[in-house]
Amino acid sequence: MKTLYLQCNMGAAGDMLTAALLELVPDPDAVVAELNGLGIPGVEFVKEPMSKCGIGGTHMSVKVHGEEESEEMFHHHDHEHMHEGHAHDHDHTHEHTHDHAHHHHHSSLHDIGHIVCDHLNLPEQVKQDVMAVYGLIAEAESHAHGVPVTEIHFHEVGTMDAIADITAACLLMNRIAPDQVIVSPVHVGSGQVRCAHGILPVPAPATAYILNGVPIYGGAVKGELCTPTGAALLKHFATRFGDMPVMRTEAIGYGMGKKDFEVANCVRAILGETEDAGDTVAQLECNVDDMTAEELSFAMETILAAGALEVYTVPVGMKKSRPGTLLSVLCHEDQKQKLVQVIFKNTTTIGVREHSCSRYTLQRSFETVHTPYGDVQKKISSGYGVKREKYEYEDLARIAREQGMSLAEVKKQVL
Repeated sequence: MKTLYLQCNMGAAGDMLTAALLELVPDPDAVVAELNGLGIPGVEFVKEPMSKCGIGGTHMSVKVHGEEESEEMFHHHDHEHMHEGHAHDHDHTHEHTHDHAHHHHHSSLHDIGHIVCDHLNLPEQVKQDVMAVYGLIAEAESHAHGVPVTEIHFHEVGTMDAIADITAACLLMNRIAPDQVIVSPVHVGSGQVRCAHGILPVPAPATAYILNGVPIYGGAVKGELCTPTGAALLKHFATRFGDMPVMRTEAIGYGMGKKDFEVANCVRAILGETEDAGDTVAQLECNVDDMTAEELSFAMETILAAGALEVYTVPVGMKKSRPGTLLSVLCHEDQKQKLVQVIFKNTTTIGVREHSCSRYTLQRSFETVHTPYGDVQKKISSGYGVKREKYEYEDLARIAREQGMSLAEVKKQVL
């Protein structure tokens, strides 16, 4: 399985992720030329070598109308960040104060969609990814400011800078096309950020909102290490967050930030092959002895609908020799709190146990098979030296009902 691992020991920002991914492609200069040829208004991408703590890597800067945003450019709107850690992708809903007399406009999410979807020559999937990432940022800003998403407006220079970073990262992800993206826990920095209306803790509210459910940590490094753009890109593309898997590496990229710290200020991207699609899931369990079969069936359906990976029951003996039922629920780590609430709401249990489980799964893909009775989806599972194919039951059942055939007869026709 083609796996991309992103190591965010010093947080993440749009330009750092772009630079790290750029080092993974065979011809980085051609990609930069392609980005500059997209025609993002007033934007120029510049790639340059940079070293941090003796490690060589790439720094990507975005110039808007000949200027590169920096930490000296303060912003103010409902809050004004003074970024201490990284100097990049200022995509918040701010209005910049500059020494020059340019007239600046503001753009809504709709305006950004007009630029990206109607004017940039990008693959459709890249356009969708760009708008999905921007949607995460707009939602976070909306929550932070307490206003509807429709009232969020992005400053002209900051908008172009962020569109450039997001577009570049999304285009490179599309070009690399990993089967899975695993992201390390994210270092967000520590300390405070000075704002127009006071001093806020790091991570800033928008970044914290985007990273909700993501493993993050602070540390001795003072400053804002993870920006909203970086957080949104990670949240959108990550298959899961966790430790680096066992993999055969093929390429390693270092995306450098501007600031210098005692620790190398970079994002490291590692591309390689993994043998399996193993991951870690939570197993939630409870025992019940006072629910009917109908009630248990309804609870299981509700838990599955809420996002569980699997729900099953096992007959058990309980105290006072009562026959009971063990209800087991498998789910992703970021879903467990939600599902615990669903379990309590829909069962009579007064306690839920939790276990952490490692699981190994075959890689799954789907193919559409055209038959005289309509299309049928075929699930293909492979890995660990085996390959299995199975037609989707619902498709077979639909044909059987429509044609008055048995499932066995339908399988003979399809096979």
